[in-house]
Amino acid sequence: MKKLFLILTVALFSLGTVNVFAQEAEAAATEEAAVEAVAEEAAVAAETVVEGETMHHILMQKFLEGGWGWMLPVLLCLVLGLAIAIERILYLSLSSINTKKFIAAVNEALNNGGVEAAKEVCKNTRGPIASIYWQGLDRYEQGLDAVEKAVVSYGSVQTGQMESGLSWIGLFIALAPMLGFMGTVVGMIGAFDAIQAAGDISPTLVAGGIKVALLTTLMGLIAAVILQIFYNYIIAKIDTLVNAMEDASITLMDILTVYNKK
Repeated sequence: MKKLFLILTVALFSLGTVNVFAQEAEAAATEEAAVEAVAEEAAVAAETVVEGETMHHILMQKFLEGGWGWMLPVLLCLVLGLAIAIERILYLSLSSINTKKFIAAVNEALNNGGVEAAKEVCKNTRGPIASIYWQGLDRYEQGLDAVEKAVVSYGSVQTGQMESGLSWIGLFIALAPMLGFMGTVVGMIGAFDAIQAAGDISPTLVAGGIKVALLTTLMGLIAAVILQIFYNYIIAKIDTLVNAMEDASITLMDILTVYNKK
């Protein structure tokens, strides 16, 4: 998954770089055509440029048309949510280890050097599974019941740490479309105020206001969809780690039970 994440990051960066060069080349070509061509040819060239706009440019244009008053809060929800999501993804990725290899190393150290050697292996290994093992081994002298209680309790602590920040992502997922809908309602109220002031229902009178109002809803939905994808991925990652922690905890109790009989 780390490799997939890095590949996607590089791909997005490459697409952004290509997009920048394409826009610069397109702008230069348009400027040259405006200087050398006649007015009619310049109009045709301008029309061609508009038709060839990238999705990024279109979204930026629609964002500006929607107005900063409602678009900016929705954008902040998206940016803050993505920041928390990326931090969680990095944290969970660094928490993942080769569980089978780690358990084998702990078992070998326990049989060859005792509890302290096994604790040293756990201390030098990152991730929640290693932390749970260290807590369990640290209470070995108190009996297997104490080890089991420590593993269960610290497993809950580690799960809470992995889920840290998810409530904020959920808040931004709910808040972004709500702000978008609120902007739409305010825009519609403004459109009806314009109708009331003019005393006439004219499409050209209200079309602009309604368009701006709907753009806030679009932005809110886009932000919510993006954050929801990241949220679900993080939840799936946490579930995988929790299952690995539970399996590893059972294995630790089995290892210590065998070791205690020697």
